[in-house]
Amino acid sequence: MTDDSRPAAIGGRSVEAATSAAPATDRSIGAGSSTSPEARVARRRWPLFVVLALAVVVADQVAKAWVTAALDPGQSVDVVGDVVRIVFGQNSGALFGLFKDNALMFGVVSLLVIGLIVAYHARSAASLYLTLTLGLLLGGAIGNMLDRLRLGYVVDFVDVGLGTTRFYTFNVADSAISLAILLLFVAAIRPSLVDGGPARSMEPPTEPPSSASATPATAASADDDWGDGLEPDDRLRPAARPPGPPAAGPPGPPAAGEETTR
Repeated sequence: MTDDSRPAAIGGRSVEAATSAAPATDRSIGAGSSTSPEARVARRRWPLFVVLALAVVVADQVAKAWVTAALDPGQSVDVVGDVVRIVFGQNSGALFGLFKDNALMFGVVSLLVIGLIVAYHARSAASLYLTLTLGLLLGGAIGNMLDRLRLGYVVDFVDVGLGTTRFYTFNVADSAISLAILLLFVAAIRPSLVDGGPARSMEPPTEPPSSASATPATAASADDDWGDGLEPDDRLRPAARPPGPPAAGPPGPPAAGEETTR
């Protein structure tokens, strides 16, 4: 083998190493661009959490503003006969009129509850179900807190019942809080709703690394293992043959003075 073949062989090894590294680079780029269902939920849960809470607060405050502008305290309007009525009620207590004449205390408690809801959402798993539940709970807490700190009471206006048997008068914020509590109760029965079990099962199985995913350094080291302890020139030089007996050739002419035996 001549020296002219040495650069070609070295160049061939470099091209082979680069070729084997190309699929690994393509896979790494593709893996970075793909996102799991949990990652997508984690990215959009905070905007959804805030928007849902604001929607509950706006709906609650708009409905209360309409009631206070259209009705006097204690006045009622029938909506569905005597079953559903709109009543201007002033609640100085807690949810559904419980613990009256403690609006300021419950206003301060509402601030603590709001902080706990936000902190719990920040530390909880990336669950769409839990984000919806806590968003409803946060919006309801803020809606009633604004009434307590601004008016000294909460405006309740939905009255449901039959005749003299009536349910507690409530508002939009109370409805959001009650729905959130119901969702939390359902989640306690079925934890998979919060854990995100169905979303996790949608992830593709992880494939073990193949030989084609070797990095350039790994491919080069694997290619060099056969030549450990050899100089670069020795790798390209063919191995020397072991010494042996000389090959027998055809007999030459007899030397001068020797007789040929017949």
